[in-house]
Amino acid sequence: MLADTTKDAIRAAYTRLKDGLPGFRPRASQGRMIAEVAKALASEGGVAAIEAPTGTGKSMAYLIAGHEVARAQKKKLLIATATVALQEQLVERDIPLYLQLSGHSAKVALAKGRGRYLCPRNLAMARNSLAGSAQSSFGFDADLALWSKPPAERDKQSLSRLAQAFDAGEWNGDMDSAPEPVGDLLRPMLTTSAGGCTNRKCGQFMICPFYAARRAVDDAEIIVANQDLVLADLTMPGEGDGSSDAAWGGVILPRPDETLYVFDEAHHIPGKAIDRGAADVHLAATVRQLSRLGRQVHAAYSLTDKENLGKLSLDAGDARLQELGEALEALEKEIRLGWLPDPAETEPMYRGSLGRLPEAWVEHARLLSLQAGEVQRWLAAVRRAVVEMTDGGPTQEALSRELGIGLERMGKQAACWQAWSMEDPDQAPPLARWVTLGSDQQLVCHASSVSASGLLRNVLWGNASGVVLTSATLSAGGNFRGYADAVGLPDDAATLSLPSPFDLAAQAQLEVPAMAVLPDAREEHAQAISDWLAEHLDWNGGNLVLFTSRAKLDRVLQKLPIDKVRKVRAQGSLGKTQLIAEHVADVEAGKGSTLFGLASFGEGLDLPGKLCETVVITQLPFAVPTDPVGATYAEWLESRGRNPFIEVSIPEATRLLTQYCGRLIRNENDTGRIVLLDRRVVTKRYGAGMLRALPPFRRVIERGA
Repeated sequence: MLADTTKDAIRAAYTRLKDGLPGFRPRASQGRMIAEVAKALASEGGVAAIEAPTGTGKSMAYLIAGHEVARAQKKKLLIATATVALQEQLVERDIPLYLQLSGHSAKVALAKGRGRYLCPRNLAMARNSLAGSAQSSFGFDADLALWSKPPAERDKQSLSRLAQAFDAGEWNGDMDSAPEPVGDLLRPMLTTSAGGCTNRKCGQFMICPFYAARRAVDDAEIIVANQDLVLADLTMPGEGDGSSDAAWGGVILPRPDETLYVFDEAHHIPGKAIDRGAADVHLAATVRQLSRLGRQVHAAYSLTDKENLGKLSLDAGDARLQELGEALEALEKEIRLGWLPDPAETEPMYRGSLGRLPEAWVEHARLLSLQAGEVQRWLAAVRRAVVEMTDGGPTQEALSRELGIGLERMGKQAACWQAWSMEDPDQAPPLARWVTLGSDQQLVCHASSVSASGLLRNVLWGNASGVVLTSATLSAGGNFRGYADAVGLPDDAATLSLPSPFDLAAQAQLEVPAMAVLPDAREEHAQAISDWLAEHLDWNGGNLVLFTSRAKLDRVLQKLPIDKVRKVRAQGSLGKTQLIAEHVADVEAGKGSTLFGLASFGEGLDLPGKLCETVVITQLPFAVPTDPVGATYAEWLESRGRNPFIEVSIPEATRLLTQYCGRLIRNENDTGRIVLLDRRVVTKRYGAGMLRALPPFRRVIERGA
């Protein structure tokens, strides 16, 4: 429980915030959030899910409570976000402001994944490859080449400028702040994955930006990271403390039992946790990669001058790779014989009902799982022998990188075959298992968890010292059941939905116009949307129109009068930053501008005042019914006598709808309207509940024709 000294410290920090922040307005919701965050984080293993609408001041709330509790318990405070924008806001604005006002000093670190930092070894290899006429001057062949195609002059110039900036100490190697644009060809060459990294064996280890960032994280009291990195760390087996089996996490980031976690934008956690357990194998590409890997292994045996590596001779290792390649081809043949895709489908898919695939495919997967595991263990030994050499030169560095990447791919392949061949537990949801046929007619095998609850129960709840999950949208109108199921919240977790600090009924209205067409009539609904926009939207103001699909967005754009189209800025036509900047400039100049966007524009956009006075939601954001993960989970619920539409689809659509509504009112002075062009909220039985769950805007529901 909270010690009195900690309570006093939190009260004092809040008082300094009130006194030191110009124009500060006390908000009951913020005070309540501070108390709940402190209570959850002070309890060993405590968990709280807190829904805090726009304007609550949630970042200051969890900083005040979280940092004071962390200081009292001598633990780290780790804040995990879903977007780079919020990470930058926290590191550059919110945390410095909090520390200044509170009078505390604390080391702060921004933690990013390895792929967001320059790899100095790869930089040196890329520069050296351009120094001579060809990479062959270092004994490289096509299987060790850095360049996938000849570099353009602009890539050579970018490489040179980046190298100069790094060598001069003018750039710290953070790819997000690179002093030179980094193209799609150059970026993967200059970064590395965990598999391609040789850690302390690397000659560039002491100047490596990633490890410099790691050292900063080790020293920091407050760490800001992205959720993907935190979940990646939590799913790595830790070292434990010797008193029990190894726990999870603490490999890249501080140990979970020594860390207080705050997950901001926590509505992303279920999807991101599911993605952590997903695996796929492109069959034909994997067979081709095995051939290349075989040639790299030959180079490793030659370079190390060893007859046996990993207890296998080169001939025996070759045979293993050959067997794995033949087994992959046999599975591909089996799938093509057993599945005839519908030629009318643009993206054909075979999904196993309740995750069950044909037994013949499963038998192949069992064999592949064994073979891939054996090759993985042997390949690890081969790479280790190369990495541990002391005089292998540039070829050693290139081989270390490529063998590491090959080992990483082998691990992902093994994970997919294990998922295809394992038995699903009786009481838990099955894995989703499916096959897709790409536009190139190549088969891809997939597997994924359908729920994040099992993973998070294993690695987070009970493993972390304390966890707070917060977002503007976690519940469906204050009901947390859907979210609790999605993340497997512990039974004793606290849940709290805070009221908006704004007078939403006075500031905005929610309109449902009397449209005669429902969204399932695609062409007619697109025409109706276009007609309504042309006639009723204030084209001289700032507007945001949200769509659930690119196809619907394009159809509406095609049907709009040309004078209206000229005032539309559609997502994808320019980069998001430039698109928003042009929108802001035109609205402020009095010209009017309307943004057309998809789901990503329904979250995170901050367009206060006249920049967005009307939000149009063209359709209720129900999930795509063909999603194999969602479809498998829905089947499992139905098999247990439950209703997935009521339990999953409606709560999730309601949460997204609330998120979209949040684009309108960003502060106390904003006014405007939200227009919903989907009459299902009026005509369908579930609609009334969705409307009730939305924020308390003034309602204007037109009668149907």
